[in-house]
Amino acid sequence: MTKEEPSRLRQIIYNYLRQVRWSLFFCVLCMFGLTLTDLLRPWPIKIIFDHILSERPMPHYLSFLSGVLHSGKLTSLVCISSGIIMIAVVRGALSYFQVYTTSRLGNQLVYSLRRELFAHIQRLSLTFHNRARSGELLTKVASDTNTLKDVFADLAITNITDLLTIVGVFAIMFALNWELTSIVLATFPFLLGNLFYRYRMAKASARRQRKTEEKIATRISEAFTSALLVQAFGRERFEEEQFDTESSAYVQESIRNARVEAMAARAVEILSAAGTCAVVLFGSWQVLQGKMTLGGVVIFTSYLQSLYRPLRNMAKFSTQFSKAMVSAQRIAEVLDVEPAIKDEPTAIKASHLKGGIVFTNVSFDYDDGKGVLKDVSFVIPPGQQVALVGASGAGKSTLISLILRLYDPQCGTVSIDGVDVRKYQRESLRSQIGIVLQNSILLGASIKENIAYGKLDATMEEIIAAAKASNAHEFIMKLEDGYDSLIGERGSSLSGGQRQRIAIARALIRNAPILILDEPMTGLDGESEANVLEAFNRLMAGKTCIVITHDLQSVTDADLVLVLEEGRIVEQGMHSRLMVQSQRYRQLYDLKLGRYESQRILMNA
Repeated sequence: MTKEEPSRLRQIIYNYLRQVRWSLFFCVLCMFGLTLTDLLRPWPIKIIFDHILSERPMPHYLSFLSGVLHSGKLTSLVCISSGIIMIAVVRGALSYFQVYTTSRLGNQLVYSLRRELFAHIQRLSLTFHNRARSGELLTKVASDTNTLKDVFADLAITNITDLLTIVGVFAIMFALNWELTSIVLATFPFLLGNLFYRYRMAKASARRQRKTEEKIATRISEAFTSALLVQAFGRERFEEEQFDTESSAYVQESIRNARVEAMAARAVEILSAAGTCAVVLFGSWQVLQGKMTLGGVVIFTSYLQSLYRPLRNMAKFSTQFSKAMVSAQRIAEVLDVEPAIKDEPTAIKASHLKGGIVFTNVSFDYDDGKGVLKDVSFVIPPGQQVALVGASGAGKSTLISLILRLYDPQCGTVSIDGVDVRKYQRESLRSQIGIVLQNSILLGASIKENIAYGKLDATMEEIIAAAKASNAHEFIMKLEDGYDSLIGERGSSLSGGQRQRIAIARALIRNAPILILDEPMTGLDGESEANVLEAFNRLMAGKTCIVITHDLQSVTDADLVLVLEEGRIVEQGMHSRLMVQSQRYRQLYDLKLGRYESQRILMNA
């Protein structure tokens, strides 16, 4: 990894490599074995040409083969030729074990890295998720991690072995004929320059390709999740054109990259051919001069091919390596983002909370300097029902996010049961809070799994009891597969009222002491509203309940009404008292009542 990359990515990879160090050691042994067999491959041919067919005396370093050569030419030919097969068999076995081991390690590496990356993204604040595009995160988790795996395997299998082979080949070539080796060295500056050029061009191209992939993934995600909107506005052709534009840019970049690869590969081939030509000419001239044997030229040429082959492999690998560096930098950028919300080392587990909530001089903004909440203070005793009312953008949802500790306030404290929420462990705190949103988010799974999402170890009896309490059991049983029925992504196959009742069952099964309802009745028809309201009455019994609503008629029974305006609590008290003492609240109530009456008259007309 490069020095610029944050240490977290290096640390993850380093920790993984430590765990598999013995497997890596085995791979290293296989690499040395492959290098050795690659260096031995030409020698049976040299021995046959120089010492069997030409009957030249055996040099001292091959004296251990003297007994074989004295057994007759035919026997010698059979024995030495068999060495070619033996070397191939040993090389094949070593290659098999190395490919298998490195592929296994590569897949395990991408699994570990992908798991760490996914878990890290899950821990990042909503501010990060609101700013990031879904396609960007998708390509980093799925595609970039896989690119690293491919390079890890190729690096271990091919390039380290190739590097060892190049070193070994050079050592033998110098020992055989330093003059021919000097000719080969003359081509190296051109080969290395070609590799460097190809790497730079491929890295820039890979960065552009990854950005285009992000746009394509985001476009696909948005188009598929917004199919109703696209079709309702008749924008199918528009979306096709947008997708075609982004896909075309990716294709053009891929073609440009392929052209650079093709040019670089041909340059390596031409330089290799030029080096081979020079070696054959000069080596043949030395044979004619009696300075070199025919077998020496054959084995030198063979080693030359063994030298250029790894260089060609490294040229191909430079493209993959450049893509891996881009992927590594992109992954490192995400891993380097620190979660805004962290558990303190001394954080305590939140359990059996009573539900008393206190805001003390709380101020908050989304790091944009625009105050969303300004010096907000109020007290909610345990078991009370509280209504949050106010215009859109007044800060109601932000206030709820602070209770859930999705954000931390810049000033002031949020306390539950007398303890600052920052002193609780986040997961345990959120397990004590049930939530039902305006647009209930359901998973593309079975109804049973969606309800049990509120309590992962829930029994079937608990799931059915929660569904009955939320008035969902009856319509669930009418479905073809009952509780095992699969629902569309985000619950698209259910009506609004059915989705809301599933969401209530999910909150019910948690049996949390604190309940948050965010505009839970919006968009429901009369029958669905009655069913949901009855379920809510069961859900809220005995719990601290905070309801965000624009329907002031629904807050008449609340123990406390908090009126927010531009991030401040401008009124608070019971509905009856506010109607008498607050002209602002009374005007707001009359305005909302008039609007609802107009809607009712229009619906009945």
